[in-house]
Amino acid sequence: MNSSLDLGIVLPTLNERGNLGPLVKRIEDALGAEGWEVLIVDDDSKDGTADEARAIAQADRRVRVIQRIGRRGLASAAIEGFCATAAPYVAVMDADHQHDPAMLVGMLAAMKSGEAEICIASRFAEGASTADWDNPDREKLSGLANTIARKITGVALTDPMSGYFMLPTATARALTPRLSGIGFKILLDLLATSDRPMKVKEFALNFAARREGVSKLDRAILFDFLAGLYDKTLGQVIPTRFALFGTVGALGVIVHMVVLASLIMGVGEGLAGSFFEAQGIAVIVAMSFNFWLNNWLTYRDKRLKGWGAVLRGWAGFCATCAVGAFANVAAATLLQSQGVFWAVAAMAGIVIGSVWNYALSSRFVWGRF
Repeated sequence: MNSSLDLGIVLPTLNERGNLGPLVKRIEDALGAEGWEVLIVDDDSKDGTADEARAIAQADRRVRVIQRIGRRGLASAAIEGFCATAAPYVAVMDADHQHDPAMLVGMLAAMKSGEAEICIASRFAEGASTADWDNPDREKLSGLANTIARKITGVALTDPMSGYFMLPTATARALTPRLSGIGFKILLDLLATSDRPMKVKEFALNFAARREGVSKLDRAILFDFLAGLYDKTLGQVIPTRFALFGTVGALGVIVHMVVLASLIMGVGEGLAGSFFEAQGIAVIVAMSFNFWLNNWLTYRDKRLKGWGAVLRGWAGFCATCAVGAFANVAAATLLQSQGVFWAVAAMAGIVIGSVWNYALSSRFVWGRF
């Protein structure tokens, strides 16, 4: 029996405790007893996924565990798996049983024969099925995503947002320094980062229903996809996270100006008696709006969840932005008192506070203290 290590299988996990044991058994049924390893990269799940993974690893030396503290996201988890395995080929798949491990056999054969440089399990290739998925909104996005991804990567794909694929580990590690590691779309990141179009072989996937637990993806998936495209096109000029933060900030400017105009023009008469007070109220409203949208979109891979965490995050966001907010109000008030039109004065205050807000909130609200 060949005991050499051929394949490393990376399972990024978040609250997948009950899915791990049965999935390892399915992988063994598909690949046999030897020649593979499973790397469970867990984002500090609250349901004890990492502890369950360690319990499995105690009895099965083919299973290894990486528990990540203070960092999250499927893309970055996959990257850590690429760097941790010694196998010549590496696959990424979900731990929720929606991806059929039996497909690993054909993928690995295509890799070894040189038929493909990357193998992708596609939900939308001919012969595939999403009947058990029951997610029409996500299916509708696939057409648009495919069109955009083809232009960016130069590769014709039916499922550019697939989370189930395989490639040579050396290729993955060579591309790793230039990957963004943001969000969930690691496949698109790999294809777009490659200096030349990669030879792709797609395998029709019967996308199964989740075995247990709740999906971690939501309607922000399109935003995540577009963020990945931005990173591959303009990300070297303006960091992607800052660009997203700035985009949210621009929307916050609209909210700020609407609130301020309402107060200045009398809609909110009685709430603010002076420009200083009106500007202060507008800052607080816009700041709260920015926190909510940044938490949902910009930092969705580090999203704060639960009322307690959200309230603490909001309080931390307001606290870290306090100096920027003070500078915003003070500068705008000074300019307005010197005869500058109120809208121009308000915009100047916003610009002064924005850089401070990004730097500290990234560090102290969605990062590690």
